[in-house]
Parts: sequence; C-alpha cells; structure tokens
Amino acid sequence: MHVPLLDLKCQYVALREEIRAALDEVLESQHFILGPKVEQCERAIATYSGCAHGIGVSSGSDALLACLMAENIGPGDQVITTTYTFFATVGAIARVGATPVLVDIDPATYNLDVSQLESRITSRTRAIIPVHLFGQMADMDAVMNIADRHGLTVIEDAAQALGAGHRGRPAGSIGHYGCFSFFPSKNLGAAGDGGMVVTNDAARAERLRVLRSHGSKPKYFHGVVGGNFRLDAIQAAIISAKLPFLDAWSAARQRNAARYDRLFHEAGVTTSPEQSARIELPRVVTDRHVFNQYVIRSPRRDFLQAGLKTMGVCTEVYYPVPMHLQECFAHLGHRRGDFPESEQAASTSLALPVYPELGEDAARHVVRSAALTLSPAAYSDAAIS
Repeated sequence: MHVPLLDLKCQYVALREEIRAALDEVLESQHFILGPKVEQCERAIATYSGCAHGIGVSSGSDALLACLMAENIGPGDQVITTTYTFFATVGAIARVGATPVLVDIDPATYNLDVSQLESRITSRTRAIIPVHLFGQMADMDAVMNIADRHGLTVIEDAAQALGAGHRGRPAGSIGHYGCFSFFPSKNLGAAGDGGMVVTNDAARAERLRVLRSHGSKPKYFHGVVGGNFRLDAIQAAIISAKLPFLDAWSAARQRNAARYDRLFHEAGVTTSPEQSARIELPRVVTDRHVFNQYVIRSPRRDFLQAGLKTMGVCTEVYYPVPMHLQECFAHLGHRRGDFPESEQAASTSLALPVYPELGEDAARHVVRSAALTLSPAAYSDAAIS
C-alpha cells in the first residue's frame, strides 16, 4: 500500500466544479491583481478568524515581513521568537535588519516556552512572534500579558493554524496581527503561494494595504517604501471556494489523529518495554488543535522513517535543523546545546499522513509499518485488529 503524506488530488476531485467555477469568474473578469475577488476573500478570512480586517498578501512569509515593516522594525531592534519553526519566521526578522532573539520550546506543544520570554526582553525588544506550530496554538494569554507589560507588538505566526482556537478565540485574533499561509500543503491551500494578515486595528490594516503595493497611496505616490506583496485574484478565488469546507476538513484531521492515537496504543508502541521502540504521540493542550501535521517522536526517528518508506508510507521531518544551528544565523553566536528541547525535537520528531481523506486501512497500514519497523519481534497483527 502507498500512503502519501498529503493527497491534494482527492480534495480537488471533490471540489472540481466549485474551483473551476471560481477560476472562470476571474478569467471572465480579467481582473487578476487585487479587486473584488481578493476583497471577498479578505472579508471571509477575517470573519472566520474573528477579526475586523483581512489584508491579502503574496505568501505567509510576506505576511510576517509586511507586519514587521508596518511596525517600522529594523536595524537596532530585537524580535523574540522560537528557534524551532519554519525558516520564514526568523528570516522575516533578519530581512528587515532586526536581530532575532530565540527561545526554546515547550516539549509538549512544540511552541515557544513562555517561561523564557521575560528573560529575553531588553530595551531594544520591539515585538514577539509566537508560532502556532502543527495546528496548535501557543500560550497566547501568557504572551499577551508579557507583551502588554513591556509595550511590545505581538505578531501571531498562524501559518499552520487557520481554524485553531483556545478559550473561544481563534488563532490570529489575539495578537496585534495574525499571519496565515495558503501554501498548497496547508489545511486551507491555494494553487500556489498566498497569504493573509488579519487584525482588529484599522490603522494597522491600512498601513499593510499601502505597504503591499510598493508603499503607494494614491497610485504612483509613495509615502513609504513597501513591496509587491499582493494576493492575486485567482488564488483568492480558490481560497474562497475552499473555505466553506475547512471546518469539515479540520474535523476529519482530528478524527484521523484520534484514530492514530488509538491504533498506536493498541499496537503497544507507546508503552513498549524497549525504549528504542517507543513512540511518543502528540499532546493536545488547547481546545482546538487542527492537526496541520500529526507529529510523533521516536528515539530512532531516522530508522523509523526509512522503514516506513520501504513500506510505502511517506513522512516528513518538521524541522531537522533549528534556526539557531542554521548557517545563515551563525552570527547570532549560538551553539549546539543552547536550546535542548528544540534540538531534541529536531532529532526525534516525524510527521505522518493526516490529510482529511486518509482512510482506515491506510491509517492501520501506517501504524503496522511503524510497529514492525521498531519492534518486529514484539508486534503482531492482533495488536490492532
């Protein structure tokens, strides 16, 4: 059996008519840059996220960059974020000339350890970027309390967490800005790059609209230097066509995660007497984890990944090298051992297929393959029959 990490063809087949109709509207209008389709998408995502304003941008990476630019953050400033994240989080800080100040993660959630935040704040600190990794929110109550005490801007990197929530508040709606990505592999994906910033601050929203169009208002009159960060109408139309199905897809991901939990427990790999054969499952500590990824841990991660590959199961490592060990950030002066939880996660974590259309047979094959790889002598099919 072949089990892909993600099967976008299944999703497309189910929504072919809706997506083609949305594309046809754009093609008939010949209005491709910003315009009514983008405005419709902005309103829909803002409403879904519990925010007053949505600003469509070219990618999740540019969403982060534009927010930093809107706050005039640059050389001499510091921005605190996690070292265990996709490159764009820290890359955006570096691109505006500011200094990334990194913190370790809470091993239960893979999100930044809020107990370390206050000790990293200096007179140069301007902002905090918490990342809602894998579809589960960071501890935003603690982040906002600290930010409010020190007068800091909070930019939520919610690229993997559209639809996630905690205590009745959606991801992206708690900080001063929330940033989403519509990269095709996200839980709400476009047919290419795309992103969105949501905010409840009208002045910040207006600054972002100006910045995404080269800093011009009106056209050809530039009060600031911005960039070409615009969301195009084709991507906006596809996002809008898919959005009504997002909650159902999230529920399917949650069901798939619960099924994995049950099957792994039945297979005995979570409590195996052999430490090297043990698998640690994801922990849910918020009200709504949307499982953009289902990430397990194993002390024999690389061996497990290779074994799964031979049995037709596709997996991915998110992320093999934390930001403090990336060559381009060597100037920050960090060494191996500085952020032990992030380094441990980087060497043991593995994402399994969890896309909404994943079937029972496929999930069982994934679990059987993992159990057979790690402990073939102890495993029997009866364990998860």
